[in-house]
Amino acid sequence: MLIIAASGYAQKVKPVLKLVKGNTYYLASSAHSVVKQTINGQLNNIDMTIDGKMSFKVLNADDSLYYMEVNYTKVGMKMVLATGTVAFNSDSRDTSNIMARIMQGITNKPFTASITKSGRIRSVENAENMISAMIDGIKEVPQAQKDQLKTQLTQSFGSSALKSNLQMSMAVLPETAIAKNDKWTIGTKLEGAMTAQINSVYQLMDVTPQSYVIHGSSTLATDNAAGYRTISNMPMKYNMKGTMTSDVVVDKATGWISSSKMKQNIDGTVEIKDNPQVPGGLTFPMTVTTETTTADH
Repeated sequence: MLIIAASGYAQKVKPVLKLVKGNTYYLASSAHSVVKQTINGQLNNIDMTIDGKMSFKVLNADDSLYYMEVNYTKVGMKMVLATGTVAFNSDSRDTSNIMARIMQGITNKPFTASITKSGRIRSVENAENMISAMIDGIKEVPQAQKDQLKTQLTQSFGSSALKSNLQMSMAVLPETAIAKNDKWTIGTKLEGAMTAQINSVYQLMDVTPQSYVIHGSSTLATDNAAGYRTISNMPMKYNMKGTMTSDVVVDKATGWISSSKMKQNIDGTVEIKDNPQVPGGLTFPMTVTTETTTADH
């Protein structure tokens, strides 16, 4: 009995990516966020949904890395504001809608990424070229507005932002062999409109014939020492912290994420530095709750 118990306790698994050169893998996500902020005593709520689908084609592989061609195959956004609802997506044929054309311009413009066997994003390259080519193709927009659009889109779709966003979505696998109920820690630096550190503790909850079932608990805190960033043509800085939980199902055969659900709650303040649009500057409270679902199709 002791021998049987010991062998059962010691049984470990090593979830890793096992992708095939030439094959294409997909991640489709939908993120629903509710932003609440009080500015000059007035509550301002934003209800926003961002949908996207990405393809990852394995161009090459070595002992430690997969080299991939990555594309957005579909992008869409819907915002419910106090003034009404606005929506645009890459499937739109409305050539008069600049934002829809921007979404169209982002899709099917490949960039490259290298990913370790444990799902860590080693590098993302050429994303800025995608943004520049797409913005420069909109002839009727003045150059000053083009420059502003490039800055804003780079914060969300530039190489640094894409690297951290992909890392947050894909980096869930352990670096070493684990047994059921074992835990491991992964740190991720988030780059974009805000700079933040995410520390996640993952646990192997179950092993089924087809899947690894993983649960994660995370803390998030912005880098308060980071400087102001230009957002909507104004210097802004976020001072936020919060928590995130995630439930991830990983395909045993490939190590690719089959599905995941994430819930994130953050709150704090936003600082707008003194500028011509907001003389004297402004600090206001903000909370953000986000629920994200991801699937491999």
